[in-house]
Order: sequence, then C-alpha cells, then structure tokens
Amino acid sequence: MLAIFLGALDQTIVAVSMPAISAQFHDVELLAWVISGYMVAMTVAVPIYGKLGDLFGRRSMILVGVGLFTAASLFCGLAQSMEQLVLARVIQGIGAGGMISVSQAIIGDVVPPRERGRYQGYFSSMYALASVTGPVLGGYMTEYWSWRWVFLINLPLGLAAWWYIRRTLAGLVTPQRKPVIDYLGTLLLIIGLTSLLLAITQVGQGHAWSSAEVVSLLLVGLLGLSIFVWHERRFREPLLPMHLFANRPAVLCWCTIFFTSFQAISLTVLMPLRFQTVTGAGADSAALHLLPLAMGLPLGAFFGGRRTSQTGRYKPIIVSGALLMPVAIIGMALSPPQAFWLSAVFMVLTGIASGLQFPTSLVGAQNSAPQHQMGVVTSTTNLFRSLGGAVGVACMSALLLAMLQHSSLGHVGGALVNEGASGNLLLDSLNAAEGAAREALRGELLTTFRNLLLVSAAISLLGLAAALSMPNHSLRGREPAPA
Repeated sequence: MLAIFLGALDQTIVAVSMPAISAQFHDVELLAWVISGYMVAMTVAVPIYGKLGDLFGRRSMILVGVGLFTAASLFCGLAQSMEQLVLARVIQGIGAGGMISVSQAIIGDVVPPRERGRYQGYFSSMYALASVTGPVLGGYMTEYWSWRWVFLINLPLGLAAWWYIRRTLAGLVTPQRKPVIDYLGTLLLIIGLTSLLLAITQVGQGHAWSSAEVVSLLLVGLLGLSIFVWHERRFREPLLPMHLFANRPAVLCWCTIFFTSFQAISLTVLMPLRFQTVTGAGADSAALHLLPLAMGLPLGAFFGGRRTSQTGRYKPIIVSGALLMPVAIIGMALSPPQAFWLSAVFMVLTGIASGLQFPTSLVGAQNSAPQHQMGVVTSTTNLFRSLGGAVGVACMSALLLAMLQHSSLGHVGGALVNEGASGNLLLDSLNAAEGAAREALRGELLTTFRNLLLVSAAISLLGLAAALSMPNHSLRGREPAPA
C-alpha cells in the first residue's frame, strides 16, 4: 500500500508547486510536461511491468520500480533546469508504473479472488488519501521550505518501502520457466502508446484535434498499435496476449473501469475550475471543494470490497456503482456551486460510485484469467484505467473550449492550460470584467458547466451498459463461513 500511495501521491503533490518551479527556471513551455511526462511514462510502463512480472517474478519487478522511482525523485530534487526536471520525471513515472501495477498483481498471487475485493478497497483508499494529502502537503512544503522537497520527501518513504518489500516478499513464488522477452512488441507498444497519449495530452492542454501536431501523433500511435497487434498474434510469448480480448468478462470489466476513470479524473480537473469561475473562490478553496469526492471513493471501495467477499459475486456491486454514477453527476449539474452542502452530497455519491467500480472491476478481470497471466491482466486493467482518465480530461476539456467559443468568452482559446493557476485566461477574463458584466459571464459559465456535466452523465451510461452486459460469475476462492 505504501508503494501505491507513493505512486499516486506524485500525481497530485507536484501540481501546487508548478508556479514556484516556473519562477525558478523561467520556462513556461515545458512546465506542463512536469506532470504530463510523469503520467505518460507511468501509463506506458504499466503493461510492460505486468508481463515482466509474469516472466521474472513480481518481487524483483516491484523492487526495480520502487528503486527507480526513489532514485529519480533524488534527481528531480537536484534538477538545475526544466529539461533535467522533465527527464527525471519521465524516469520517475517509469518507476511508478511498476509500483502501482505489480503491487496489485501481488495481491492476486497471495489472496484468493473472493477475498481480493477487500484488499483492493484498501488500495483505493491510498489513491483517495493521496488526492487529499498531496495538494496540502505540496503547498506547505513549497511555501515554507522549497519546491524541491516535494520530490525529496520520497527518499525516506521510498527507501523504507524498498527495504520492507525486500524483506517481507522473500517467499513470493518466482516463475521457473525460461523467459522469452518480446523486444519488438515492447518497442511497438512504447511507440504506439506514447504517441497516442502525447496526442491526447496535447488536446487536453488546449490544442485542436485537427492541428498538424495532434493528427501526426494520432497517426503514428494508431499505426504503431496496429503493427503491435499484428505482431502479438504471431509471437510465441507475446507481451499482451490478444486472446485476452476474447475473454468477455475481462473486456467488459476493462470497459467499465475505462468509463469510471473517464468520469472520476475529468471531474477532478473540471470541478475546481467550475467552482472558481462561478463563485469567484480562490484555488485553495477550489482544491478543498474536491474533498467530498475524495472521501466518497474509499467509502465505496470499502463497502464494495466487503460485499463482494461476502456474496462471492462482483457484478451486482459494479452495476450499483454504474447506476449511481449518472444520477450523481446529474445532481452535481443541477446543484449550483454556491450550495456547498448540496453539491458536496452529490460529489460524495460520485466518489462512492467510483469506489464501487474501481477495485471490483479489477477483481472481476483477475477472476476471469488463469494464474500465470495475473500480471498481464492486472496491468491491462490499470492501462485502461489510465487511458480512461487521459481521454476523459482531453475530451471534456476540448468540449468545454468548444462550448466557450459560442459564448461571450469565445476569445479564451487556451483557458484550460495550467488549470487553477492565477494566470488562467478564463479567470483573467472574468477578473477583467466588472459589476453586472462579470455576473452575466458567471451565469453563462454556470450554464456551460451544467451542460458539460449533463454530457458527462450521458457518457457514463456507456459504462452502465458494459456493467449490465457482464456475466454474473462467482469468484473463485474460499466460501464464506456458515453462520
């Protein structure tokens, strides 16, 4: 859980230190890649670690991931230029991909499917804890110490995690078969996924889908992934076995977790912006506005995990979360941001809906695959989770920009770049207006965000369709004790 917490923490703790980093290095062009480079590298590394864990043993792979993450954190803290910092963050993301992917696969090794929901709920609570403590801890260290401590704090935690994992997982089973590494498949997957994620990231930063840069990256990504699929169908020991996509329960679990992540991650980006622009609140208040969402996620994960272990079935829990998701998002759309408690109730429900689906979908996918492919199935689930978040942020940000072009704020072309920063074009446009004109703009924004959330609720119905299509299989493992 410490490895999960460290990997998730670095997705949130760095954001608040971005102005201080920009002020020291005087480089705005590469600033967004301090976060994006980490996320892209982590997403690409996840499926590779999953296969390597199946081949060489998960204890070795998680030690590599934690060690790489900790060493890269030191280089981040010592960086003397923005280029050095971005490079160190990419390496840090590669390490984080192993920490998050392999740690969840280890649970699949030591815990029977029927009991995994409870443990995956604990892991989900680490994500929620990181989302709450990350901005607060990062802001405190940046304000009173230095932005470098945002990275250096990982050194004692990473070393402690590495030592504890090495000591406690000594008895974990190591595969005895001779490993066959798919070097070409690995290269093709890196090229395809990286290009695709870079294109999605560019769109999320305000670039148009039709821009030459985005189109070129999309073409390279699709071509690379197409050749990857062709190669994997013919290689003796594929990096990602294509026959897994004929496994209906696993594919439906991946679809569900994709759309759940689509909603959860895009909402964490857009809701603070909605709160700031409509109410005029500061960035600190907007960050606290996300607390109900972060609190609901571990509640849903804990209840869903316990209930799954008791009943031995995962579909009812996933369907419950998928049904609750559009209702909660519609509630957020119709409740004004000024009505804090009413909005908080629907945000808690959205968090609970996400918590019911995230760990349970992972357990369902693991239950549908043989033990020797546990790492691949787990990493593919995490890959769909990361892709869902990236696509969600890009699509909803692009949709918001399109909606703004038909409003009085149509001149704001890049309003979503560096969201929450004081230099945000959207916030600057609001601050430039006075009196009745500012209130009229806020009224327009309230309607815009309401329509955006209603579209989000409609998209969540795709996740509900996937959940309803799942077979109602029982989980393998120990039966509940008689009353």
